[in-house]
Amino acid sequence: MKRNASAVWTGGLKDGKGKISSESGVLADTQYSFSTRFEDGKGTNPEELIAAAHAGCFSMALSAQLGTLGFTPERISTSASVSLDKVEGGFAITAVHLTVSAKVPGADAPAFQTAASNAKAGCPVSKVLNATITMDATLEP
Repeated sequence: MKRNASAVWTGGLKDGKGKISSESGVLADTQYSFSTRFEDGKGTNPEELIAAAHAGCFSMALSAQLGTLGFTPERISTSASVSLDKVEGGFAITAVHLTVSAKVPGADAPAFQTAASNAKAGCPVSKVLNATITMDATLEP
């Protein structure tokens, strides 16, 4: 399986602008620029898209992990915070922090934490990132 997206950039780094599109059409000429990446400009940026991808991937992976334990989640809510830092040689995504809360009927805290840890390690987006990934996982009553 392959998924495709594209980007077109015009101009210099700080005064230029770009558009990102995805094969599905969910992103269609979505604007990004220096100001959306490093300031508070209107539009998206690569790190925000990675955060969204990681949150979505993790939530699905956690649902799968819970399923292997015989639990069906009622709701999983995940946010991802991606850190872009200046490092030797430029910039790098150095860390991602996942914050997850879930309502899982019948699950106890130890089973939930095991499933969350396994999902964090097994999520395909986690595997592709060369970053420290941390997590706060809460099982709702």
